[in-house]
Amino acid sequence: MNILILGYGKMGKTIEQIAIARQHTIFAKIDNHNKEDLYKLKGAKIDIAIEFSQPESAYGNIKFCLENHIPVVCGTTGWLEKKPELDQICRMNGGSFFYASNFSVGVNLFFHFNKILARVMNHYPEYDIKMEEIHHTEKKDAPSGTAITLAEGIISQNDRKKVWVNSTASSSEQLEIISKRIENIPGTHTIQYESKVDTLEIKHTAHTRHGFAEGAVVAAEWLKGKKGIFGMNDMLKISY
Repeated sequence: MNILILGYGKMGKTIEQIAIARQHTIFAKIDNHNKEDLYKLKGAKIDIAIEFSQPESAYGNIKFCLENHIPVVCGTTGWLEKKPELDQICRMNGGSFFYASNFSVGVNLFFHFNKILARVMNHYPEYDIKMEEIHHTEKKDAPSGTAITLAEGIISQNDRKKVWVNSTASSSEQLEIISKRIENIPGTHTIQYESKVDTLEIKHTAHTRHGFAEGAVVAAEWLKGKKGIFGMNDMLKISY
């Protein structure tokens, strides 16, 4: 496939290496240094775009792709309030849009287990629920998109939590997410169920960015020839 990379930071560079190793061609790379070049690509023979830029760039990048019939896989977080609009643009143009807050297979299994545990623990009100997420210092948004997905999973399955907050909880209905930024940490997410007598904990720790990047390239391969709006549950065939 001819791949357009949108966002050429550490993640974009890792995606490039994996894509080339999987026999794909990098058609172009766009980041803040040459962002005006994106609009020169109208009509180019691009099979798919992989978008890992910054929150302030994601909307424009995805909109350009969908309006120019370029299927797009996006993993940028921190802009999701605009996703319903992009979903509508995708439908209007008969396009292909794959979004995930995290492309790691392990993390998406963790999402699944998180929902199951939240549903089970709904019957045990003596346990309070808290979350901690740790990422590298270059990550701009907090909490992480992965943490938000985990929080939404808990809220959907557990009656005790109504809303997440990125701070210490001030009421029992708030799901506390504490965000930490530490140099050279790819990503760690921990969910605790704590009572007066014990603590139950589930945790996912990423060792490198490779799993995220490889998942994005695999998603691009999977999306080829499909029309619609998709996510990791579709690709991994996870249902609830």
